[in-house]
Amino acid sequence: MTKDPASGAAFEAAVQSHAADQASRPGFALVQAWQGMDLAGIRRHLIAALRAAGIDEADDDARFLIAHVLEPVSLAQALADAALWSWQNATRLADLAALRLQRVPLSQVLGSKPFWTLDLKVTGDVLTPRADTEALVEAVLARCADEPLHMLDLGTGSGAILAALLSERPAWTGQGVDLSPAALAVAQHNIDACALTARAQLARGRWGESLRGHSFDLVVSNPPYIVREVLAGLEPEVRDHEPALALDGGADGLDAYRAIIADLPRLLRPGGCFALEIGFDQAEPVLGLAGAAGLTALECLPDLSGHDRVVLGRAVLHNG
Repeated sequence: MTKDPASGAAFEAAVQSHAADQASRPGFALVQAWQGMDLAGIRRHLIAALRAAGIDEADDDARFLIAHVLEPVSLAQALADAALWSWQNATRLADLAALRLQRVPLSQVLGSKPFWTLDLKVTGDVLTPRADTEALVEAVLARCADEPLHMLDLGTGSGAILAALLSERPAWTGQGVDLSPAALAVAQHNIDACALTARAQLARGRWGESLRGHSFDLVVSNPPYIVREVLAGLEPEVRDHEPALALDGGADGLDAYRAIIADLPRLLRPGGCFALEIGFDQAEPVLGLAGAAGLTALECLPDLSGHDRVVLGRAVLHNG
């Protein structure tokens, strides 16, 4: 039987196209390096590659990446049973690992980050929720009971603080404000995913400027507080992959606090509470700004590492 030259050429073109597609994958070099390796060997190679890229948490990151690819199978199960690890798993792992080797934050590589009791979507449009911020959530919950309360989260980003507090206090409602439409889209996804849509609203705005005529029982914020000249020296994960809008605190790191605190007497109802996350060396100036604005019951609480992290206070009970 005579072979059709046209069909043969089409097949060859398809093979070449597939090869080109594979070669263009982010993890192609890793896949090539992993040829003939079992999962244990791939894991060792990945840890070494992450360390060589300057990633201190190489062991943890390799474990999280592999677990993400294997889910719902555990790493221990896959190491014990070779049939649970496929070359498709390896290819997917390689593509994710290639991004991490470029110092893309692990949260962005995996697409989510645990915060408080929640698992939140994360993209390059928002800060990765950090454990330090849980100190603010804990401090607010310790001071505010589960009774009807309307809260405001300024610079909500991923919606982490807003979602965490509403998830713990069923009687509360809240509003999140952010200047970035892309960040608000992420926050809305998280609010919806946490089944908080009925109790949370999001709006675009710069701090409290768009909230004329509104008042709240509680105002919280994790604003940008990094001194501008320090930004260039941050880890690549932060400097190159997180939004500068959520990091840059101006020449002295206090620009956002000046704007927020100036509005707190207007935004807070009499006796209302506020909680602001701060940098480890900013307690004195932020407390000073709050005192100058006429806010009372001022205090600063540490995070789990013992660093100053949360400034809290209240609006006066009665004006005049």
